[in-house]
Amino acid sequence: MSIQTDNIQKLVERRAKARLGGGEKRIEAQHAKGKLTARERIALLLDEGSFEEYDMFVQHRCTNFGMDKQHYDGDGVVTGCGTIDGRLVYVFAQDFTVSGGSLSKTMSEKICKVMDLAVRAGAPVIGLNDSGGARIQEGIDSLAGFGEIFERNILASGVVPQISGIFGPCAGGAVYSPALTDFTLMVKNTSYMYLTGPAVVKSVTGETVDHESLGGASVHATKSGVAHFAAENEQEGIATIKELLSFLPQNNREEAPVVPTDDPYNRTDDALNSIIPDNPNKAYDMYGVIRSIVDDGRFFEVHKDYAKNIIVGFAHMNGRSVGVVANQPAVLAGVLDINASRKAARFVRFCDAFNIPLVTLVDVPGFLCGTQQEYGAIITNGAKLLYAYGEATVPKVTVSLRKSYGGAHIVMSCKQLRGDINYAWPSANIAVMGADGAVNVLYAKEIKADPENAEAIFAEKKKEYDDLFSNPYQAAQKGYIDDIIEPRNTRFRVIRALEQLAGKQQDVPAKKHDNLPL
Repeated sequence: MSIQTDNIQKLVERRAKARLGGGEKRIEAQHAKGKLTARERIALLLDEGSFEEYDMFVQHRCTNFGMDKQHYDGDGVVTGCGTIDGRLVYVFAQDFTVSGGSLSKTMSEKICKVMDLAVRAGAPVIGLNDSGGARIQEGIDSLAGFGEIFERNILASGVVPQISGIFGPCAGGAVYSPALTDFTLMVKNTSYMYLTGPAVVKSVTGETVDHESLGGASVHATKSGVAHFAAENEQEGIATIKELLSFLPQNNREEAPVVPTDDPYNRTDDALNSIIPDNPNKAYDMYGVIRSIVDDGRFFEVHKDYAKNIIVGFAHMNGRSVGVVANQPAVLAGVLDINASRKAARFVRFCDAFNIPLVTLVDVPGFLCGTQQEYGAIITNGAKLLYAYGEATVPKVTVSLRKSYGGAHIVMSCKQLRGDINYAWPSANIAVMGADGAVNVLYAKEIKADPENAEAIFAEKKKEYDDLFSNPYQAAQKGYIDDIIEPRNTRFRVIRALEQLAGKQQDVPAKKHDNLPL
């Protein structure tokens, strides 16, 4: 055997060993927990044969606590690039079979390398997290490594899409990297995120709680809003990431890819003409409106189980990606509260950062009142949504379907927040408040002074108010509404507006950065 052949053989053997991570037994243990390995996840995520791995032979440099005797090629994270549906992405996947996926300084260097490459190449970066946290044996070096990753997350924010998949534990300081990315996906029953674990919680507060109840996928998808998606298993989670990417551009200088469709752009839907109930206090399902107007009825929802009184997600209209924001009358009457405002604001800002037009469907009776909301800073949180719409420079098309009252009217992409095209259905009510509340304020003394005729006076004044404000015509007369459209034509009118705005350019004042009300 020649020296060259011998060298090649050694390379093949070392690569094979590196691909085993912590070894066969640890891989079996990973599978026994219902979890895939880092490489199996990457294989599912990327197009077959497209993965280009970096730093396969990197090893940690720690000599503390016997670590000089524990060396594995790759050191607990698999990094590289590949394609998804032919489009370039960069990826890192933590390998729990090596030191529990705990972060060393060399691991952080590998992760930072692919993040830097992603920004330079203008391609999304996907992190698949499965780690026990900082590698304790490395002390401050592991913390420095986290800091380097966080800084990359910050610098890449708004430049390339960043997606985090939580496929196992993610605890302590490690949680901040996913929190800094654009979208976070968790897997039910096998992944969790929290700053301090159940044992620490019990010792400090006396509260007994398990991993799932403290920081599981269901908790973060429904209560905290930390997770945008909660998948039943890893396969579904990876499929969700791939579908999400189909709506996104590669970076902030590009537009999302156009997806061919056979759904006619001028398709009408007579069902929309009767979807609004005659009773203004009766609910209807906004999903019916959304699916009626988007291509092929396909709507990819974000934060589906969190703050359900507002709906956000992606769709295509005439093949082009759009972000949809819609009040949901079927939940809390579609009222805006703290969580709904934060949820929508974050989504609007993402769409604006990545050139995705916004379609807003409005049916909002106002902001939720009460001490809980006021003490929780509904003022500041509502301002986040107002700010997000006001600063957005992407095409913005708004359709008011029914109620659009008070401050909530302003917040939901009104004309004064640089809404480009604002439509209304004939059923739209655009006013400071609803008729009942307005009459009670405007005519309280008159009604109180004549109790015998109070009911008749109330009815008369309500009709007067309804004739003036319980329709979209006064707003249209003042130019705040560009047109009043027949509901059945909504898809066609929105698509035509988006086509007109495709080349939109909007100048903004020079500034270092804004100061969003946080």
